[in-house]
Amino acid sequence: MRESRRKFIWLLAASGSLLGWRPRTRAAQQPSAPPRTGFPGEKEPEAKEHKPSTKRVLEENQKDIKKSVERLYDLAAELKAEVEKTDSTEILSLRLVNKAEEIEKLARQIKNRAKG
Repeated sequence: MRESRRKFIWLLAASGSLLGWRPRTRAAQQPSAPPRTGFPGEKEPEAKEHKPSTKRVLEENQKDIKKSVERLYDLAAELKAEVEKTDSTEILSLRLVNKAEEIEKLARQIKNRAKG
């Protein structure tokens, strides 16, 4: 009796796995349509959108870098003047620290923009 029960369960499992396997392979082989967005009757968006030219983007990037470098130079000159005015051995000026942090931040932005 146990032997027949084992065979029956084994055959049932084997046939179930074969039946369950077959529809999945068919579904996997059939290409699905891409999902539609928007409302019915609405026109499809154009595949080609106007992209700014690479040269224009690079020119704008270069202009921004030049402006940032000029600002960095001005901030460094202000920091130098602040250091010369303040005796930093006795007092650590908060303006001096803030100016130095602003310079670091701007320098990091210039570096990242130059990398692209």
